[in-house]
Amino acid sequence: MNCDALTTIKYKQNMKKLLIICGLLFSVVTFANAQQGGGRPGGGRMNATPEERVKQLDEKVKLTDEQKTKVTAVYTEAAEAQKKMREEMQAGGGDREAMMAKFQKMSADTDTKLNAIFTAEQKTAYKAWQDEQKAAREKMMKERQGGGK
Repeated sequence: MNCDALTTIKYKQNMKKLLIICGLLFSVVTFANAQQGGGRPGGGRMNATPEERVKQLDEKVKLTDEQKTKVTAVYTEAAEAQKKMREEMQAGGGDREAMMAKFQKMSADTDTKLNAIFTAEQKTAYKAWQDEQKAAREKMMKERQGGGK
C-alpha cells in the first residue's frame, strides 16, 4: 500500500468516529432538552409544584409572605384536584370533553381565589401575565400545526 491509500483509510476512519461522536452528542442534547421541557414558555414544566408556581407568580406580581402562604394553599388544592381528575381520566372514567370542561372550570375557580388574595395592582399584573402566557400558548400551538412559519 502506498502512503496516499493509508492516509485516505485513516481519514475515513477518523470521519466515521467524528460522525458517531456528533450523533451521540446530538442524542444527549436532545434527551436533556426533552427532560427539561425545553423551549416551553413559562419555565418548562407544565405541571410545576405549587411552590414553583408561587415562586414564578411572586416574580410577576410581588407577593407578601402572607399572600405566598395563601397562594400556596390555593395551588396545592388545585394540584390535588387536577391529579385526581387525571387519574380518573387515565382509568377511563369519562369523556375527554367533559374533563376539559372540568379543568377549565377549576382553572377559573383558581383564578377567582387568587384574585381575592391580590391587591388591585397585583390583579393588573396577574392579568397581564396571563395574557402573555395565553399568547405564548397560542403561538406554540400555531407552530405545532405548521402555521408559525
